[in-house]
Amino acid sequence: MAHNTIRSNYSKLADRLNRFPQGAPPSELLFRILKMLFSEKEGELVSLLPVKPFTARKASRIWKMDLTSTRKVLDELAGRAILVDIEQNGEFVYALPPPMAGFFEFSLMRVRDDIDQKMLSELFYQYMNVEEDFIRELFTRGETQVGRTFVQESALSMDNALHVLDYERATEVIRNSSHRGVGICYCRHKMSHLGRACEAPQEICMTFGSTAASLIRHGNARSLEVRESLDLLQAAYSHNLVQFGENVREQVSFICNCCGCCCEAMIAARRFAIMNPVHTTNFLPVVNESDCNGCGKCVTACPVEAMTLVSSNDPLKPGMKVAKLVEDICLGCGVCVRTCERGSIHLKSRPGRVITPQNSTHRVVLMAIERGKLQDLIFDNRVLWSHRALAGVLGVILKLPPIKQALASKQVKSRYLEALINRMEK
Repeated sequence: MAHNTIRSNYSKLADRLNRFPQGAPPSELLFRILKMLFSEKEGELVSLLPVKPFTARKASRIWKMDLTSTRKVLDELAGRAILVDIEQNGEFVYALPPPMAGFFEFSLMRVRDDIDQKMLSELFYQYMNVEEDFIRELFTRGETQVGRTFVQESALSMDNALHVLDYERATEVIRNSSHRGVGICYCRHKMSHLGRACEAPQEICMTFGSTAASLIRHGNARSLEVRESLDLLQAAYSHNLVQFGENVREQVSFICNCCGCCCEAMIAARRFAIMNPVHTTNFLPVVNESDCNGCGKCVTACPVEAMTLVSSNDPLKPGMKVAKLVEDICLGCGVCVRTCERGSIHLKSRPGRVITPQNSTHRVVLMAIERGKLQDLIFDNRVLWSHRALAGVLGVILKLPPIKQALASKQVKSRYLEALINRMEK
């Protein structure tokens, strides 16, 4: 619930964060979190930064600060994983990531003594799990979400494996990334400070590409070779963790290995199941009831409570139960398949393929349209003005009534939008 607050540099910073499609609803808890992560002066400076990645020279002009001092501030923020710095053509370009997936997680991805991580964890828990406005904003608005589920590849049959595309495989994301980093699981680290963490491993959540390069450069993540990354993935499988990654086909920036008890995405998937807060895989488990002995291991392992036990309706065995799937809330992760010792569960393809945005630009545009924040993206970035056709299409969408905007959001999930984005980025 939002509270009235005195206008300050932190409220300006909160306004800046709310220009991201997923948003960060202001409340006293949010301001307390921001005060722990930013000095008041940093809050003022960051509130002025654009959504689009920027150079030190651009920040210098915006801040009206000399270039040397600007670089010092930017490097300090990047060192604390508030900003991500990306090397392009010998020059660093900076970007402010959203709170999630972004600098909220980064603040707990390593053990550090420059902030009180126990207090920060308590504030995060209250802001996300008690107030709920932030989690609702992040996971339940619009059709396009931040993250998607990866199928556990060891749960696939030979036939299913033929239909899995490379971007659906966590192993291919690992192999094809320019950089790979690992950090402490934000969710389990947070819960450990509250005395509620499970026994699943903590140093197991991975970042990739330019995001990983920045986190590694400043000691916020540990660099990984392909072999160790794949070993961590196998360790995640053995602990029945779900792979939750960025909802894009190209240049995936993170894959978290999530438990059902601690991780925000899985908690949201249970709490707001009917709103589909997490994109599923293209598979569904099928229970062979004639082979099921009702042991309940799949029910215990399912992170979103999509597996239940029901009566077998066998008159000869009145107390016998069998597993039953609630399809509407199933992620299609395949954890249940791997935990069934009798081989009574297998995966089948969903009737229609799940749409995955091409890249982060495609995803952010879709999220902005669906959440009514497209104007923030256009007028803050001005990046879309570089292609008149795309600006024209989006301008028309903005003028449509809400119902037709929803229909338009389905239509832009197309090769036409992808082609425009590709031309825009060249």
